[in-house]
Amino acid sequence: MHPGAKISQGRSKGQQRQWLPRQQSYLHHLLDREAPPEDRRCIVCEQDGVSKCQDCLGEPLYCTGCCRSQHHHNPFHWISQWNGQFFEQSCLAQVGLVIHLGHDGKQCPALADRWDLFEGDEHEDQLEPEDLPFVSGPEFQPKENTMVIIDKSGVHRLEIRCCDCPNALSPDIQMFRHGFFPASFNRPKTAFTFRVLDDFLLDNLECGTSAMNYYSKLRRMTSSMFPHLVPDRYRELMRVARQWRQLKTMKWHGFGHRSDIPSTGELALFCPACPQPGINVLVAGDESLDDWKYTRSFVMDGNFKAEHLHPIKPFDEVWLSDGLGFMVGKDRYKMHLAEAADMVEKSSCNNHRAVNQANAARHKLESTGIGGVACARHGCFVPHSMVDFQKGERQMNMDYALCEAARHNMEGISRAVTFYDINCQYNKHFRARVDASRFLEMTQDLTIIPGIGLWHVHGHQDSCYVRYASNFIDGIGRIDGEIMETLWAPRGMSSPHRQECLDYQMNDSNFCKMIRMKRTLCRKYKLAMNGITESGKAFDRLDEVAPAHLKTEWSARERRAQSSRLNDPEAMDEYEINIKKAPSRKEIELRLLEEGSARNAAPSRRSVATWISTGLAIEEAQIALLIEVRRMRKRSTETQRLDIARQRDRLQGQIDGFTQSALTHLGEGFDADDDPDDLNVDILDDLDDDPADFSKTSDAWTNSPELTVIPLPSNLGVDRCRHCMAEDLIPLEMSLREGQANDTLHNLRIHLCNKAVLFRTSVRRAKSQALKTRAWSQVTSVQQAVSLHASIYTKTRKQMMKLEPGQDQLQKFKPLLREQLKISTAVGDPNARGQRNESLAWFWSVEVDLGGPDQSWNEEFYRVHWLRAKALQDRWKEEMTLVQLEMDWTCNYFSWRATQWGDRMRESLEKRLPGHACYSGRQSQMYSLLAQDAQAAFEDLQSVSIETGDE
Repeated sequence: MHPGAKISQGRSKGQQRQWLPRQQSYLHHLLDREAPPEDRRCIVCEQDGVSKCQDCLGEPLYCTGCCRSQHHHNPFHWISQWNGQFFEQSCLAQVGLVIHLGHDGKQCPALADRWDLFEGDEHEDQLEPEDLPFVSGPEFQPKENTMVIIDKSGVHRLEIRCCDCPNALSPDIQMFRHGFFPASFNRPKTAFTFRVLDDFLLDNLECGTSAMNYYSKLRRMTSSMFPHLVPDRYRELMRVARQWRQLKTMKWHGFGHRSDIPSTGELALFCPACPQPGINVLVAGDESLDDWKYTRSFVMDGNFKAEHLHPIKPFDEVWLSDGLGFMVGKDRYKMHLAEAADMVEKSSCNNHRAVNQANAARHKLESTGIGGVACARHGCFVPHSMVDFQKGERQMNMDYALCEAARHNMEGISRAVTFYDINCQYNKHFRARVDASRFLEMTQDLTIIPGIGLWHVHGHQDSCYVRYASNFIDGIGRIDGEIMETLWAPRGMSSPHRQECLDYQMNDSNFCKMIRMKRTLCRKYKLAMNGITESGKAFDRLDEVAPAHLKTEWSARERRAQSSRLNDPEAMDEYEINIKKAPSRKEIELRLLEEGSARNAAPSRRSVATWISTGLAIEEAQIALLIEVRRMRKRSTETQRLDIARQRDRLQGQIDGFTQSALTHLGEGFDADDDPDDLNVDILDDLDDDPADFSKTSDAWTNSPELTVIPLPSNLGVDRCRHCMAEDLIPLEMSLREGQANDTLHNLRIHLCNKAVLFRTSVRRAKSQALKTRAWSQVTSVQQAVSLHASIYTKTRKQMMKLEPGQDQLQKFKPLLREQLKISTAVGDPNARGQRNESLAWFWSVEVDLGGPDQSWNEEFYRVHWLRAKALQDRWKEEMTLVQLEMDWTCNYFSWRATQWGDRMRESLEKRLPGHACYSGRQSQMYSLLAQDAQAAFEDLQSVSIETGDE
């Protein structure tokens, strides 16, 4: 927990303790406010005070006349009237308050009532007989000719009189100019104040409040006892809020100052810090937009929470902003989907289809979710690049989104990096799909570099990490971002309303990021400063000990890999350890399955290789759990014990399933209920702990799943396998055991080399206690991995001995001794003086190929560590360059916006539109202040950094 949070939490508890002795006093004064003052006088005329305003400061008392006159400009306050015993809920209509439109709130001198708003009865809510009130009171007896006015304080019934002068505007416009949005336009009898509409939209954005919940709150604020008697205007709120949202959006984007209508994506804000030629980027001299600094970075993602049901009457939908914001225009998008082929390609990576096809079979849904594109560095949504999914997340959906994103303010930019969960598959044929479609457009000059986010890439095959992780992409800096998950939209909306809601949310998200961009970039600048320092130290430690000729060679190989990555992603494997491994357990299992299929094996033998491999995996899990239990000892926390219990429960389920499957593969001679004592029980000895110490603590876990002996052929023994007619399983397990031994020895070599590198670059060079502590914690973590793999190998070899191995296998897989796991100088620096008689242990040369007789494990590991440390340092240097540029671009963007609104103000003054001019001036000032604030903060931060660097 942050120290500041602890202080705040402690202060809060102290305040609560101080509150306890005061609560009775506060409660007394709270109840005392229910009674009137002893003299009960009007605070204005000192007559008999009968009305108390609950919303005026101090809840003052008024007489009826003064209450009416004092609330002439506050008509939405709630009052209560004294009935001789207590204050009873009432309303301003009961004291005769009338709202006059025009003439500064005074009654219109024209006597004619030509608008006749209340001709014809207003439609009232239909109530069931049991819902009708059987009590009397002001709140159940609304005055005649009153309108329903919804304010953020509740639902009011007040009389509104329009101006009847000959040149008067229509009633709906009169009401609108006075801050009321009418629910209808001919004879409006319901209106919403601008305050309540703004409050609802903000509640919807910040709290996710639906229109139904919001209006339910207003009804309860109006009448706590009988909220169902308050007029239901929920549907009117839905309709008017859509219109208000549209008006506000057009106003914000300057379309009240223009004669043309918005076009594609023009009702959407974009990122102020991303390079946008002609807006915040002005290229001067011989500089070109082809430079890596002007790379546009995109992140593509989907969100399956924003699903949508089929509309009841799709032909009757009214679209207010189709394609004008972030969601793409529906007609062209539908034509693209109708023509695009739904290509299902066989994945060469892990199977992500289950994730991408979420909700795909839910036929009641018109949209199973949404997907789209945002800038990867700042998380701002790209205008006109959000699409609906129809059957899960398909390539045709994301193709359209990416092509639309690549058209937004990118004139002259020739390089873009895209981050997508499945880019290793998605990007393969992207250009071919674009070229084959009439509705996908992307300039051939734009180079797309595929990437996968750091969080998602670990769910891929290991090879995807160096090929697609942002750590190894030149010119991208340090990025992150999961940006789609915050969007939502209630199911019950119409399709146009849902689109408008999503557009509004994304616009608000981009606006919030825009006004906070100063703080974001300052934080990024500080992180980059620290990142350059830390990554520089880490790289220098490796660079100092690497020979110059090897560094030259490694740099050349790095450049070749980066230049070839687009056409050959495998070129990036240069950042991986280039070791040809012995066959792994998975490879051997695959070979055995293919051989079984080729010879049409019996049903009981078809999947036996997978069954045995599952048993080996269960044994490895048992060993890992045994070591964890042993390390826990008696000083364990409740959380640790709970974690162990969960692991045991999961492991027991795997063992039960494996044992049941044994009946199929071991034949009738095997009985699953046999006494385990008949099997060869072998309790692991951990190489790093004292076995005698473990024997004292193991008694409590005698029946635990980590000690259960599973019915593998090696545990049954050769004789018993022959008795069960399962002798053919022995060579299968032996082959898989060889693969398991190869895997563990390979992992053992990797972790021992990592340990050697840590000792040489971190432990020995640590100059402070904090650095030493951090270095030793890393060593401890690696040592635990060494212990685990050494224990697995020891167990594997013991099981192989029970299967009567051949002489070659005995010679190849030798016993593993404790002293062989120590890091000697031969591992850390095989060329060091005095190492002529020092040799590596036998397992360093078991079926490995480093590409030549002169290479060593040490050199290969140093190469990879050096390349990765250099890549990290390069990314942080790029990050600093990009952040400094983004600071300039952000200030340029704000200045461009301020100038744009300033021009609109001058045009409005020329056209004699004072309201337009005032709004333009206010907007211009807002962007000017944002520019000045950002500029001052950036200059101050950079000057402080320079001074710190000089010191």
